[in-house]
Amino acid sequence: MKATLILGNGAVFHGQSIGATGDRVCEMVFNTSMTGYQEILTDPSYAGQGIVMSYPLIGNYGVNGADNESARPWAEAFVVRHLARRGSNFRCEGDLDTYLKQHNITGIEGVDTRAITRILRNQGTMNGMITCAEDFCIEDCLSKIRAYRVEGTVERVTRKAPQVCPAHGVQKLRVALMDYGVKENMIRCLQERGCQVTVYPAHTPAETVLEGNFDGVMLSNGPGDPADNVAIIAEVRKLYDSGLPIFAVCLGHQLMALATGAATRKMRFGHRGANHPVKDLAAGRVFITSQNHGYVVTAESVDPAVAQVSHVNVNEGSVEGLRYQNGNVCTVQFHPEASPGPQDTEYLFDRFVSKMEGGAW
Repeated sequence: MKATLILGNGAVFHGQSIGATGDRVCEMVFNTSMTGYQEILTDPSYAGQGIVMSYPLIGNYGVNGADNESARPWAEAFVVRHLARRGSNFRCEGDLDTYLKQHNITGIEGVDTRAITRILRNQGTMNGMITCAEDFCIEDCLSKIRAYRVEGTVERVTRKAPQVCPAHGVQKLRVALMDYGVKENMIRCLQERGCQVTVYPAHTPAETVLEGNFDGVMLSNGPGDPADNVAIIAEVRKLYDSGLPIFAVCLGHQLMALATGAATRKMRFGHRGANHPVKDLAAGRVFITSQNHGYVVTAESVDPAVAQVSHVNVNEGSVEGLRYQNGNVCTVQFHPEASPGPQDTEYLFDRFVSKMEGGAW
């Protein structure tokens, strides 16, 4: 079946339908990862978005239950150059096209994904639409595209009730994790370090968390504009004032910055991929990181009496981490839990454990 991708700037790309066949409008973003498409699809931070994979061959090792980063895929649409019809890997349990159909994800293949990536990189992230109709009206499609907004996504992806995840091996610590759209490997990274993790829904009051007498708090990744989460930001401020050790990642990093007086802005096209270089300023060392975000904390808005920039993006100098002057809070924009991506920065979980045990970051 034929399919068409229409971008908000009027660009039209013709290809073949994959996955579900219904019309789908969403925010189109690109990802530069060569592998990890299943982890990308199931990352809750992609709620409301369609993903353009710049690497040309996708689906070549199939799908399997172990690679899911949440209970279901959250991406709205999937755009690839070529979709492998058969997975070739000993872990393969099924093919990607069937997986997309099962989860009602609309897709298109046979389009020039690198040309699409260049448009999104040069002109900025924009909305788009995938349709399988052959007689569509371009003006009607553009009207729907321009009216679309990514909103209410944290409420969509967060857990509805607390969940206790036991430590792997001997339990040493208890961590409260605020689920704004958490990836499963973030929980596993804590469990593997002897932490029992209690995962709370996003809108859980800070008082409920503090009554649990936890050794530390983690603020997870998640989708959407951080500034939209006004009520959550107020609760994050209470957690900051509690003095507990706090480690925050991605959206959690942005929410903590907003809670302490800094500002965020939308990036032109964001960072999405498993190959982004980040410099740890204290260590004087560059790490390759996995990233997925379209907003960033503005450096000039950070009060030096509150926090200092600890990590920066090597490519364009944006803020990738903050170390707070109270000594209890460390936040990063990238994903130390990876999945997909390099595990170079997993050492940050060790530092969080050290802090909870009375040591330093």
